[in-house]
Amino acid sequence: MEPGSTSLETAGAELIIRVGTRGSQLARKQTGQLIERLRGLGQRVEEVVISTRGDNRQDLPIAQIGDDGVFVRELERGLLDGRIDAAVHSLKDLPTAATAGLDLACVPLRATPFDVLISRTGIGLRELPPAAVVGTASVRRRVQLKALRPDLNVVGIRGNVDSRLRRLTEGSLDAVVLAAAGLERLGYAGPISEVLRPPDFFPAVAQGALVIQIRADDSRLRRAIAPLDDADTHLAATAERSLLAALAGGCLAPIGSWGRFEEDRQLHLGGRVLGEQNDAVVAVTAAAAAAAGSLADAELLGRRVAEELLSQGAGPLLEQMRTQGQV
Repeated sequence: MEPGSTSLETAGAELIIRVGTRGSQLARKQTGQLIERLRGLGQRVEEVVISTRGDNRQDLPIAQIGDDGVFVRELERGLLDGRIDAAVHSLKDLPTAATAGLDLACVPLRATPFDVLISRTGIGLRELPPAAVVGTASVRRRVQLKALRPDLNVVGIRGNVDSRLRRLTEGSLDAVVLAAAGLERLGYAGPISEVLRPPDFFPAVAQGALVIQIRADDSRLRRAIAPLDDADTHLAATAERSLLAALAGGCLAPIGSWGRFEEDRQLHLGGRVLGEQNDAVVAVTAAAAAAAGSLADAELLGRRVAEELLSQGAGPLLEQMRTQGQV
């Protein structure tokens, strides 16, 4: 593709935006919601489903499939080779290292960022019986569960939301931990036993946020999707991802973070790094706030919180988890 060119098809002067998505139920649902918003702005949009390694290997833990881009690399290749014009990702799945030629142009309003516990009998985390079996695919969730309830039997599960919840009704699990955002977007109407919130339970970096990725030189598409961007969400997610990058952690690492604007209109950012030593969970937590009016301000805040975490010993915790092959 020539520099400055665009692969967008046109009908007269009207753009036809080809939006790429993973093929999972949740990915297509959340992409479809953004497509409808674009159509509401008068845009012509087509959905293009692209298979990813993470979706194709449901038999393996994510950490065994490859690096932390297992859900995004095929979509990025589709952008670079012109098969699609935009890609919708869950922002928590994207590596923090930028891909040359691509840009994270639009971050819409964030859904609930927290994790939730759904138990078979409707009880919360602290009321689960001793040695209860709790399912999750996330190292971050597993370590935080063990920090709060060392007696739990935390097992790895993958699959879509329906298949995970089915294991509850079948009786092989006592509870599962899932992202609230995914349940919201799927219209899940079942009971949630407990919302797991900081300071006891930190969500993944950028959890609940979506991003529309485009080619960096596609100024026309950038203008077309600009109305979907939510400035506060974009800044908060940028601060969280800056923290993650400064810690040299991937999206699979046991790092949690939560950025949000409070009533003082400052961006508040908290972060946590977890590890395991001699069967005990060790965690370091830090927080800071700043007036963040630009992406550069948000990135600086993320680095500040990361530096505080590192000063408390976050680096050795992460290195030990890597050495043990847990991330």
